[in-house]
Amino acid sequence: MDIPGAATKIAEQFSNSISLSVSPEQSKSYQNKYNNPFRRRTYSSSMPRALQPYVANDVKILLLENINQTGQDILKGQGYQVEAYKSSLPKAELIEKIKTANVIGIRSKTLLTEEVLSHAQNLIAIGCFCIGTNQVDLNAAAKMGIAVFNSPFSNSRSVAELVISEIVALARQLGDRSMEMHQGRWNKVSNGCWEVRGKTLGIVGYGHIGSQLSVLAEAMGMSVIYYDVVNLMGMGIARQVPTLNALLERADFVSLHVPELPETKNLIGEKEFAHMKNGSYLLNNSRGSVVDIQALINASRSGKIAGAAIDVYPNEPGGNGDYFNKDLNSWGEDLCSLKNVILTPHIGGSTEEAQAAIGIEVAEALKNYVSEGSTVGAVNMPEVNLRNITLDEPNHVRVIYIHKNIPGVLGRVNGILSQHNVDKQMTDSRGEVAYLMADISDVDQAQKKDIHDSLEALESRIRTRLLY
Repeated sequence: MDIPGAATKIAEQFSNSISLSVSPEQSKSYQNKYNNPFRRRTYSSSMPRALQPYVANDVKILLLENINQTGQDILKGQGYQVEAYKSSLPKAELIEKIKTANVIGIRSKTLLTEEVLSHAQNLIAIGCFCIGTNQVDLNAAAKMGIAVFNSPFSNSRSVAELVISEIVALARQLGDRSMEMHQGRWNKVSNGCWEVRGKTLGIVGYGHIGSQLSVLAEAMGMSVIYYDVVNLMGMGIARQVPTLNALLERADFVSLHVPELPETKNLIGEKEFAHMKNGSYLLNNSRGSVVDIQALINASRSGKIAGAAIDVYPNEPGGNGDYFNKDLNSWGEDLCSLKNVILTPHIGGSTEEAQAAIGIEVAEALKNYVSEGSTVGAVNMPEVNLRNITLDEPNHVRVIYIHKNIPGVLGRVNGILSQHNVDKQMTDSRGEVAYLMADISDVDQAQKKDIHDSLEALESRIRTRLLY
């Protein structure tokens, strides 16, 4: 297969379909950025001007955990200094590396705790090249003025397809038959093997992945029901049920697609297994904390469930190797001994297509934040965006002021900016942090320093950036 050519095709498909692949809320955000009428008018009259920071340093990007080449190419194309590693780093080395980084890109193994972030005095952005952001202390990052971006939907199709393959494999006991053949044992049986047509799939969490899974399952002749904490319109003829127990009591296959939250910890435990149909199946491709694994082991051994597919675990190794054992999780050996249980090493989104799309999405968001100040897509900052400064506005400066969300700040900031014409300004807040962005005109080099130093001196200041 022509991998470079495939990556280019993926990039084109991702770009063309981005507005069709998001939830209504995210679609609004992307429309603000890509379909803004002001932005279109900018392109028709004058090209956008590439901005550079007032504090002129080379932008240093640290990428860990083998970030896809598509993302690396976008960042390198901006002239950033990119240092990439194929794995996560030990904590001490991570702390040392992060001291000089302006941006860090990670996947799921690198933990950016408050302690680690306290050493990152130059860091302005974090890119999570995955769906989840629970590996980052989002609140600590926001209080330091560090924007965090992720890819909430780019691997949805890959995960949905994996679930479909697991449903068929569980229904036909393919994992056990394959293992027996590898051991030289011929065991042709039909007892306990089923077609999936006509069976009921229960989806817990009807977001990007759940809704795509719904469509694929219906195409295979399955009936689909789903449970979510909010009311959502179903795809096709899928129907929402009012409670989790109502879903568990009706579904032949239960597939979990929920975020890691205090409310979802051990979402499926002893009581929930008791509500499931005898001989049903459980699939978890969401987060490792969602299922009580010991309860799953008990349900499998008792025959309550006929099988399970697990891709995520409460504790996962930091890298590839012989690490999935009882030292990592006390129940490891018991889980591995179960019949008709498919265990995979967190590979739900591990396809070439998904990783390329994630690389593009997150790298573009980081580029837009570093070079333009746009927080569209940030998970811990308010979404603020302004149309581009253009080539026919050579003396314009973009002021970015991240500050504590307290009374009186806007008055003080506008007092500093009052000596200049404020062409456009936008501000928003999220919790204890607020984000202000303003474009001002007719600013010379000395005035840039005065503006920067005056904003830095305010007690409300978290981080000040000037782009010109």
